[in-house]
Amino acid sequence: MKVGITGGIGSGKSYVCQLLKARGIEVYDCDQAAKRIIRTSEKVRQQLLQLIGSLEKADIARFLLESEANAKKIDAIVHPAVFRDFEESGYQWMESAILYESGANKLVDRVIVVTAPEEVRIQRVMQRDSITREKALQWMQRQWPQSELLRRADYEIINDGHTDLNEQLNKIFKRHNIVIS
Repeated sequence: MKVGITGGIGSGKSYVCQLLKARGIEVYDCDQAAKRIIRTSEKVRQQLLQLIGSLEKADIARFLLESEANAKKIDAIVHPAVFRDFEESGYQWMESAILYESGANKLVDRVIVVTAPEEVRIQRVMQRDSITREKALQWMQRQWPQSELLRRADYEIINDGHTDLNEQLNKIFKRHNIVIS
């Protein structure tokens, strides 16, 4: 069974994936894979250079945030490369902030969404990335609303800083008879 983990920026997806790793479950990180592919795939690099005129992270981010049309152009280059890489990786678990938006949900059998209150997410992003509240909100608005992710997902893990994450994972594993170390 292939499992996708998603959630909005600042929800704590990566932290949940660290908990999975501690249990012996390796999770394919779509964001890290995209960065690696942009660095190493000559085909992807050439396509992005042709589109944006630069491969600098700041230039790519600026272009991405300028418009939805720009984001779709970048996505059309990067997403197929990431999907191929995941399929060739042998991983059963995938982490993707934009699982549904990218179409990566079609590569997995079940989806877990990690949620957190909006203000908690904003504060996490501001602290993690050393950015302003406005920039954090801009990144959040680029993604689907948490309510839409919840509507589509099979499971929810609440990461509000109070609810026990391991207990929630245990319930999901028990439901699917997933043996953990």
